[in-house]
Amino acid sequence: MRLRALLETDALGLRLLGGADELDRTVRGVMTTDLRDPSRYLAGGELVLTGLAWWRRAGESEPFVRILAGAGVAGLAAGEAELAGVPDDLIEACAHHRLPLFAVHESVAFATITEHVVRQVSGERAGDLAAVVERHRRLMTSGPAGGGPEVVLDLLGSDLDLRAWVLSPTGRRIAGAAGALEPARAATLAGEQLAAVRAGRRGPHRTTAGSTVYSLFPVAVPDQGVRDARQSALCDWLLAVEADAADWPAERLDLLQGVAQLIAVERERRDATRTVRRRLAEEVLELVSAGAAPAEIDARLRVAAQVLLPGAAPVPLWQLVVARVDWTGAESGGGDTGVGAVADGAVARSLLEEILVSPAGADTGADAAAGAGAEYDRIAVARDGDEAIALVPLPAPAPTRAPEDSAAPDVDGASEDGATTAATAATAATAATAATAQELRAPAPEAARAVDAEALLAAVRAPLTRGLADDGRLTLGVSAAVHSADGLRGALEEARHARRVAAARPGRVSAAGHHELASHVLLLPFVPDDVRRAFTARLLDPLRAYDRRHRAELIPTLEAFLDCDGSWTRCAARLHLHVNTLRYRVGRIEQLTGRDLSRLEDKLDFFLALRMI
Repeated sequence: MRLRALLETDALGLRLLGGADELDRTVRGVMTTDLRDPSRYLAGGELVLTGLAWWRRAGESEPFVRILAGAGVAGLAAGEAELAGVPDDLIEACAHHRLPLFAVHESVAFATITEHVVRQVSGERAGDLAAVVERHRRLMTSGPAGGGPEVVLDLLGSDLDLRAWVLSPTGRRIAGAAGALEPARAATLAGEQLAAVRAGRRGPHRTTAGSTVYSLFPVAVPDQGVRDARQSALCDWLLAVEADAADWPAERLDLLQGVAQLIAVERERRDATRTVRRRLAEEVLELVSAGAAPAEIDARLRVAAQVLLPGAAPVPLWQLVVARVDWTGAESGGGDTGVGAVADGAVARSLLEEILVSPAGADTGADAAAGAGAEYDRIAVARDGDEAIALVPLPAPAPTRAPEDSAAPDVDGASEDGATTAATAATAATAATAATAQELRAPAPEAARAVDAEALLAAVRAPLTRGLADDGRLTLGVSAAVHSADGLRGALEEARHARRVAAARPGRVSAAGHHELASHVLLLPFVPDDVRRAFTARLLDPLRAYDRRHRAELIPTLEAFLDCDGSWTRCAARLHLHVNTLRYRVGRIEQLTGRDLSRLEDKLDFFLALRMI
């Protein structure tokens, strides 16, 4: 289509500001961006749409327009909503570079223009390719005829014999034939796409997984609140096609680029549905941070529960997950690792929303049966500075009845002389009481639905590591589940502390959970390696040397003694030793180290030294 045709459609709300002599240029596609340098996403011939979020002061338009002109774009359309008009320096820069410039009225959505351009460009294709694109366009529109990306990909298969999938940056399947692309291969393709984008290669990207060749097309939605390509790469979907695009004619490449743009429109629609949930999380966290009364926070949590878990009768439990992305050389300083942080936590929020609905964090039961889309309804993610914080509801456990017989002996509390034994306790308990106790001890089904720090990252660590490359880090912390507003403030601090523990570990992607904050494990990640070596050598080297000379097994004896909480009889039984032999070994340990294993301080030193080996 020609640029001139855009002015003939009143519904687009376009007003020509300059470049009347260049309106016969051909438009081959459309791209929406607020990046200062979108060159890597441009192939030439596009109508570029911008909301002007990149513009801050006069003089900034010249480099932006120069980049567009150098990439050979057909024209530029600037939205008037952000700045209540189009800056004069942008008009002058476009005139200087002979780039046609349009103003977009604030009442017109960019998605409307995108859809119109794709429809017109597709309509001008020759033969069956044009018909396929037009059918895709109709099926992507809202209403009863709409089918979403699944139907679009089905048409690619039926009309062009192309198998294709839409994947997230972590490799989660968003659309495409289920089972035809195993999760491990999908994660590999996502990693290849992230690596190619980070290397600055222009798509589509060709890669081989197993013996199959795939072509990867970016599904870019730049309006993510991010600043540069390395950040936006971790937010974009991709279209994976089981074919070698290097052999395709230009018409088919244009077709797939158009399909990717249509899927980007669907992505924008899905992201728009998150707005309410994001705002809910922000409101709850604002109340928590401001020290609001628990009753006020509880009222807001009840509203969130109705949105996130509709139909749930009991008040749900709540978990908090804190995420942060740090980049080396980013403009804003700070961070746990001495590197800069992504502005406003935009990438952290996008990744956290993705990770919490990935296969690693997927739910079971009714939500799973409803498909991946149901998972989005269970989380609300807010931005707080450089962090992203997810509010995750868990269905409340059903009330449990008390055991009929609560007088069963306390086996763990038996004295060391063995007067009360496990066998005696088992004989005294009735079969019904034992069954009831077993029922109460068994984890409730809801416990399996709680977010687990390591499981959260297991399936996504490989692709995200490639996307973060050598200059980015993702760290997460997970709180325990709490029942009400009274525990929510502590859960937030718990999740933040857990994230700091994760940040002290090596690796580009790491996480820590609340269970790691309840003991010495919290301290160990912060101890420098040279301090650890000196501490363990001073305390344990005498025992190691003695064991090498006499095969006395003092180190294993010390570990068992501490694991048995200093119980002579239990430790002797575990090591199959006479108690007197055990006492002799412990005495030798104390003699060689100058410590007293009856003192809590010395026990703790040994405990830490053994954990830092």
